[in-house]
Amino acid sequence: MSKRIFTQTFGVAGAIIEKGGKVLLVREGEDKVDAGKWNQPAGWIDVGEDPIESAKREVKEETGLDFEPTGLIGIYSLHRKDMQEKIGAAPHALKFIFRGKFSGELKHDGKEISELRWFAPEEIEKMELNELRDFDIKKEVADYFAGKSYPLEIIRHTMSE
Repeated sequence: MSKRIFTQTFGVAGAIIEKGGKVLLVREGEDKVDAGKWNQPAGWIDVGEDPIESAKREVKEETGLDFEPTGLIGIYSLHRKDMQEKIGAAPHALKFIFRGKFSGELKHDGKEISELRWFAPEEIEKMELNELRDFDIKKEVADYFAGKSYPLEIIRHTMSE
C-alpha cells in the first residue's frame, strides 16, 4: 500500500448497501482518525486499482460481504477542512459511490471496523457531524433512494505498461 498523502486530492471507492429499505453503515474502529463515527463501506483506491474493483475490495474488507457493483450513484467531491487541526491537512477526496448486489455473511475485524448496523434513511438524515464520518453520506443515501445510477462504463480505467 502506498503512503497516504492528505495534501493532495485522492480517490475513494465505496458503496451504499441496502436491504429492506435500510442502509448498512460501518463504525470506524479505534485505530482510525474518525474513530466511533459511522460511514458507508469505503476506502482509498490503491495506486493502479480500478475504482470498481476497489469498491468490491473495500466492501469485503469492512463487512465480509461479496459486492458486485451494478451502477455508479455518483462522484462526490469532499474537502474536509474540519481535519486541519487534527491531522495537519484538509483532505480532499473524490468519492466513487456505487450501488449493487451483495451476498454472504456480515462480519468485521473489530479493529478497523468496530460495528456494523442497518439504518433507515431517516435515521441517517438526523445524524450530526459528530456521528457521521463524512457529512456527504446523507446526500449519497438520498441519491441512492432517488434511484440515481450511472452505467459502470462511465468509468474508464486504463493502465499503461
